Amino acid sequence: MNNVKKNNKFRSFAPYLVLFIIIGAIVLVANFQGDSVHEIKTGTLIKYIEQGKVTEIEITPKSDESVYYVEGKLKGYDEDESFETIVSTPEMESLTGLIKEYEIEKYSTNKDPGSGWLVPFLLNYLPIFIVIIVGYLLFAKLSASNRGSMDFGRSKARLSDDKDKKTFADVAGLKEEKEEVAELIDFLKNPKKFTRLGARIPKGVLLVGPPGTGKTLLAKAIAGEANVPFYYISGSDFVELFVGVGASRVRDMFKEAKRTAPCLIFIDEIDAVGRQRGTGIGGGHDEREQTLNQLLTEMDGFGANEGIIIIAATNRPDVLDKALLRPGRFDRQVTVNLPDANEREAILKVHAKNKIFNEDVNLKNLASRTPGFSGADLENLLNEAALLAVRRDRDNISMDEIDEATDRVILGPAKTTRKITDKEKKLVSLHEAGHAVIGLKLEDAEVVHKITIIPRGFAGGYTMMLPKEDKISVRTKSEMLAQITGLLGGRVSEEHFLHEMSTGASDDFKKATRLARSMVTEYGMSDLGPMQYEEKDQDVFLGRDYTKSRNISDQVALEIDRETRKIIEECYEKAQKLIVDNEALVVLLSDALMKYETLTKEQIDSLVENGTIEAIDTLEPEEKSASENEAEDKEEKKENKKRKGDEE
Repeated sequence: MNNVKKNNKFRSFAPYLVLFIIIGAIVLVANFQGDSVHEIKTGTLIKYIEQGKVTEIEITPKSDESVYYVEGKLKGYDEDESFETIVSTPEMESLTGLIKEYEIEKYSTNKDPGSGWLVPFLLNYLPIFIVIIVGYLLFAKLSASNRGSMDFGRSKARLSDDKDKKTFADVAGLKEEKEEVAELIDFLKNPKKFTRLGARIPKGVLLVGPPGTGKTLLAKAIAGEANVPFYYISGSDFVELFVGVGASRVRDMFKEAKRTAPCLIFIDEIDAVGRQRGTGIGGGHDEREQTLNQLLTEMDGFGANEGIIIIAATNRPDVLDKALLRPGRFDRQVTVNLPDANEREAILKVHAKNKIFNEDVNLKNLASRTPGFSGADLENLLNEAALLAVRRDRDNISMDEIDEATDRVILGPAKTTRKITDKEKKLVSLHEAGHAVIGLKLEDAEVVHKITIIPRGFAGGYTMMLPKEDKISVRTKSEMLAQITGLLGGRVSEEHFLHEMSTGASDDFKKATRLARSMVTEYGMSDLGPMQYEEKDQDVFLGRDYTKSRNISDQVALEIDRETRKIIEECYEKAQKLIVDNEALVVLLSDALMKYETLTKEQIDSLVENGTIEAIDTLEPEEKSASENEAEDKEEKKENKKRKGDEE
């Protein structure tokens, strides 16, 4: 132990010793004369002058000492050799006479420097001061880096400021979720109200939901409503390469939070640090598991963290450790679902505050046309629409930009420059018309809102079919069968009209097969009975999904395949019957798509009811100009007739 202390003292003293050695070396170098100087007496100098050995001489007076410094060179000296002597004032007169008498070629006399101190000071002491300043800066930087290394285990949680303060007024929708977390705000404002009756407020609240539904925004609003310190950190900020750093950061985070309690700590994407322990190839991740253990201890261990409420968000609650979800830690889960139509309208109104819209924009209709959109998707949709309006030099955002933005969000930008042959265009139009007819004529099918053959992304065209009304999660068997039938309508239309098959239905088959298999293995909607043979597809989680054993036999697996094929074949036959019974409507929709490329719901309804598109705004530019010219001719004829009648 004594040796360790001595080593530590030496290490702390070593930098200063090195600095002292450097300064001493600089002083020696500054005072070291590189030339070889010979000191001689005045008599010797006079003798050398008389002998003609002096080739160069320089005299510098020193008034305060009444002496002169004489420097010079003799014959035979090297370039770096010289002599010097000190001559008194009386001797200087005779020396000057000898110099003039023997006519030394290189003779110079410097002015009397008097009592000046600046030049000697700069020459002798300025280098020392420069070395000291440079050394101080270097050691200051070194000590700062040492402090940074000592702070390696400090918490990265940041304290939110009031500049980005949010309240529940900034969070559209989520009515039930706000009511669920309202208790936290009441507790932070008036804790005695709860402790009086012996109630214990939840220590942790886990916000669970799909990406973009507003979990982080809700946490900010909780902090803003409670008006308490709000620390926020990402789950990935805990995990480092070195084992133990994450646990140290957890300890430091709670230590800082205790000083400002009551307060809130928000951990975003907690699944980065809260995954199940002992999983993964090789048995786990030591750093992450130590960090999780420390988090579990701080939330509910021997020590008490009164007044600290943890809010965490994740979209993968299935991978979290069970100990993290038990009562006393994250003992309350708040599910933040995708918004319904009313909530989508409220969200659109929030994001539309700073945007200028045309009169034809109806946010309520837009909300009904965007089922399955999250809050982030809706914000992105309006932003894309605004960007399109700017690109088109519009003064406001119209419904055209919003429709285009919706398509861009779903499938990507339109590929208008791609050259498409008439044969391919006809095939795609018949394919999409087949999808649309199934949706129009099948009772339980979804409503057809739009058809287009303009390619986007990997799709040559698409038919937008939306549910008749928003549903939470329950779907009937007839609705699922109708969806499968609609997906198969494209291939059926190709075969019936072109007697040909294409690769355009591959994605339709993928969706239909997945849905049919889920009906058999998960929902019990087949002759195999109400049993679940497979779990829902999950992202690969090493150590869990790979080691999952099969719970069905080969015979049952064969029966599952047969039932899946049976559902697909029955839906295919139904699609064939609908296409044959509505041949004229398929051809009508296909011809309209060949002409206009995109059909809206109003135009589709007009075709179904009247067989034509009556809206003037759907005509091509050439047709518009022709109709306008015809109307102008009629007006001109009327004017001419009226003029002739007046003349008569």
